[in-house]
Amino acid sequence: VLGLLVWALIADTTYYLHAAYGWVMFVAIFFWIMTVIFLVIYLLQLHLKFHVVPWSLVLAIFNATATILYVTAFVTCSAAVKPTSWRQWDYNRRAAASFFACVVMVAYGASTFFSFCAWRGLGSNAATSQVTNHA
Repeated sequence: VLGLLVWALIADTTYYLHAAYGWVMFVAIFFWIMTVIFLVIYLLQLHLKFHVVPWSLVLAIFNATATILYVTAFVTCSAAVKPTSWRQWDYNRRAAASFFACVVMVAYGASTFFSFCAWRGLGSNAATSQVTNHA
């Protein structure tokens, strides 16, 4: 939803007049579509049918890539916001898009951490951490 806000807010401005927003639009739309595809794969439990694909590693790589590219998109979007714009509504929408790009970047960063932990198997639940082997 937050990624959708980023590209919807930018698409509602005159982004085509500024080359920097083309990159932000590409990153926002590409990763929004890919996230929706991964969501559908997990909702339909298609990841259980393809045992060959290491899904936890795929998600870790995807989230890390999304985080890195969203950092560049956030910096680009924030640097391109001009408070002296002749269209005040463009400024407000671009500033909001910068904020939501930062929130999406943090969300992908957190998702990268959790997917990395799932891939490495660093987590355990309370039941497995209490079991000791006395044999």
